[in-house]
Amino acid sequence: MAFLIVLAALCFLMFAAYRGYSVILFAPIAALGAVLLTDPSLVAPMFTGLFMDRMVGFLKLYFPVFMLGAVFGKLIELSGFSKAIVAATIGLVGRSRAILSIVLVCALLTYGGVSLFVVVFAVYPFAAELFRQSDIPKRLIPGTIALGAFTFTMDSLPGTPQIQNIIPTSFFGTNTWAAPWLGTIGAVFILIAGLGYLDWRRRKAAAAGEGYGGNLVNEPAPFEGGKLAHPLIALLPLVLVGACNKLFTDLIPRFYGETQSFLPSVVGSAKPVVQEVSKVAAIWAVEGALLVGILCVLAFAWRVVTAHLAAGSQAAVGGALLASMNTASEYGFGAVIAALPGFKLVADALHTIPNPLINEAVTVTALAGITGSASGGMSIALGAMAETFVANAHAAGIPMEVLHRVAAMASGGMDTLPHNGAVITLLAVTGLTHRQAYKDIFAITVIKTLAVLVVIAAYYLLGVV
Repeated sequence: MAFLIVLAALCFLMFAAYRGYSVILFAPIAALGAVLLTDPSLVAPMFTGLFMDRMVGFLKLYFPVFMLGAVFGKLIELSGFSKAIVAATIGLVGRSRAILSIVLVCALLTYGGVSLFVVVFAVYPFAAELFRQSDIPKRLIPGTIALGAFTFTMDSLPGTPQIQNIIPTSFFGTNTWAAPWLGTIGAVFILIAGLGYLDWRRRKAAAAGEGYGGNLVNEPAPFEGGKLAHPLIALLPLVLVGACNKLFTDLIPRFYGETQSFLPSVVGSAKPVVQEVSKVAAIWAVEGALLVGILCVLAFAWRVVTAHLAAGSQAAVGGALLASMNTASEYGFGAVIAALPGFKLVADALHTIPNPLINEAVTVTALAGITGSASGGMSIALGAMAETFVANAHAAGIPMEVLHRVAAMASGGMDTLPHNGAVITLLAVTGLTHRQAYKDIFAITVIKTLAVLVVIAAYYLLGVV
């Protein structure tokens, strides 16, 4: 019964998200409904002490990233930089390769360390312009961005600085470059299969006479600034965001040290505020990089941007609020579900899978799917079962690097179910619904999940790490 309650809450939230209902409203309803059926006396304590605590904690850390990312994307749109890059891309690779162009832009940003959420805001204006000029259905944009940002550069390619590739290092004593050959094999499989699927969808839509579409929501405003900027100038803000993110990531810990403290007031006897820099250095780096990108756009397109800055910034902040609240609600939901007895039953049942790598992959991707978070599901799985995974791997002679790569890749599999925060953010930013665009996101998810099995098979058949 405890398991059925957890399953019912998960299915209810996925159904609500797919039908287009607000996750901000239905995530607490689903979570607290499960608590009500488990122990009614815990509804209020779990809502305040767990759901709201995790929700507010997420906003505290990440809302500035969402806001700056949204403003950066809006300025890229208003400045005409998106149109300039699209025009250059079409001339370079041709209209038939619009999907490949967007995938590569997303991949470069993600592998450069830019947050997945920021990539969505930054790339959407480019994607909308390129798909419109190439007459490709807008509903394929979310699947295209998901392939470029949420898959092989998130956790497959060795060295990627995304959190999904960092979490396993503390459990297995590895580094982000663990199992480079296996990661590369998985990345190539995802890229080829994903591009093949999206191109098939494009050709099918073209054969049916379907174009970009009409009466669409959240369409980037048309550029009214006359002559377009040079493509290299238009690309400069994106390059600066990636480069500065890497630079600030290295410099911030050196400048501040492990902790930084200050007195919040000179009146009275206030306690000093102590900030653990290691926990926020990556976030500060992204925020600083986005500020540099924003200043770069303003420096090169001040006159064009300021004509629409008031309305544009309001729209950007509104979009950031909605996207961050959606994702924060998902974090609260995952925290409550993970605290229920039924969740423990799921975790215990996964212990029965005999093969160490299959056991780890299924466990991580299942918990990521239940919580709706790749990093959250993997943290829960490794926190509870890392010692078991390590012991089983030692018994089977499997290197820790392989465990690292399998765990990282598995986290980015079934986490992208309809209630996933990144999926909801992606659809909100593009102005599309689950019914319009989720099918393609799910197909990319299936390819990503199969890639884990490909990597495991490659290890056993070829012996490469």
